[in-house]
Amino acid sequence: MARARATTAGLEERRRAVLARVAERGEMGIAELAGEFGVSVMTMHRDLDALAGGALLRKSRGRAAAVAAVTMEVAPELRRRTRPAEKEALAEVALWELPPRGVLLMDDSTTLFPLARRLDERGGYTVVTNSVSVARIVAATEHSQAILLGGDYDGAFDSTTGPEVSRALQRIHADVALMSAVAITHGRLYHPVQRYAAVKEAMLDAARRHLLLVDSSKFGRHAAFSHRDASAYDTVITDSGVPREEERILRELTARVLLVDVELRRPATLTEPLPVSH
Repeated sequence: MARARATTAGLEERRRAVLARVAERGEMGIAELAGEFGVSVMTMHRDLDALAGGALLRKSRGRAAAVAAVTMEVAPELRRRTRPAEKEALAEVALWELPPRGVLLMDDSTTLFPLARRLDERGGYTVVTNSVSVARIVAATEHSQAILLGGDYDGAFDSTTGPEVSRALQRIHADVALMSAVAITHGRLYHPVQRYAAVKEAMLDAARRHLLLVDSSKFGRHAAFSHRDASAYDTVITDSGVPREEERILRELTARVLLVDVELRRPATLTEPLPVSH
C-alpha cells in the first residue's frame, strides 16, 4: 500500500509541477515538457489530458497553454504576506463567532494565522490542526493548547496530510471547524493538491459547526480538486470586495454570509447582531 501511495503522490506532484511550469511560461510544446520532466511524450500527453480534463490548462496541436483563472498553491511565507489587512479583518469578525471555550479544528490556511494569535481574547481552546505553524502560534498563547495531527509532513507547506490525518479526525468531535479555501467558483471550493482537499473534507465531518474565512481575491478561480461547496458551512466570512454574482450564490447555498469592511474590521452587512466583549 505504501508503494502505491508513493506512486500516486509522485504522479500528482509531477502534474502539479507541469501545471506550474505551463502557468509560468504561458504556453509550451508537449515534446519540450516531456524532455524537461524526463518522461515520454505519451506520458506527458496523459498528464496534460488529465489537467485539461479538469479545465486547468488547454491542450491542442502539440502544445499546452495556461488558463488564467487557475490557482496554484504557493509556499506559506508568500501566502502569509498576501492581503494581510483582509486576513486581520476576517479574524476580527470570526473571533466573536466562536464559543468562549471548546475544541476547534483549524486547517493550514495562512488566513487563519491572525485568528490563532488572538484566541486568548475570546477564551481558552483546544486547537486540533494539521498546521505546524498554527500549532506553534496557539502554543504561544496563555489559555489555549494545540494538538498537532500526525501524518505525512510536507516541508514546503509546514503541515501534515495523508490517511493518518484523516483517520485521526474520525476520532475527533470538535465544536467548530475553521477553514479557508485556495479558490472558489460558483460556491464550490477548490484546492490544487488532492491530499489537502481530503483533509479539509475530513475536518468538515469532524466538527459540529463550520466557519469559512476567505478573502475576495479567491473568488472566480478554480484548482484541480474540489472539496464540497459553501453549503457545507454554517457561516461564510469574506470581505466586501467579493463579486456580486459570487455573493448571490453564497447566499443561496449557506445559512449566513458576513461581508467584512476591511478598514473598519466589522461586518458591512449583518443579518443579526454580533456578540460584544465584556
